Amino acid sequence: MEVKINSVHFNADQKLVEFVNKKVNKLDTFFDGILKAEVILKVAKPEAANNKVSELKVSIPSKENLFAKKQADTFEEATDLAVDAIKKQLVKSKEKMKSK
Repeated sequence: MEVKINSVHFNADQKLVEFVNKKVNKLDTFFDGILKAEVILKVAKPEAANNKVSELKVSIPSKENLFAKKQADTFEEATDLAVDAIKKQLVKSKEKMKSK
């Protein structure tokens, strides 16, 4: 699976990039046919707490893209939340495909 990471208005350090890649690649265990994943990391309001946003868009065959957008204190936490949301969507779409 191809994982593309975009950081808006800041440069993500190598540790963060590796963390995001590791988390997103684990989605393969829930759904085999993931084509690509795109992660967008940005800071919502620099002066506020809980301002790190992680958007995750996953492309799977025979369906529109799955999308999750989560906000938290850290990019790692926001990415964790987004990956969990996508997991649920992948399980649901897998069940729908099996029932057809």
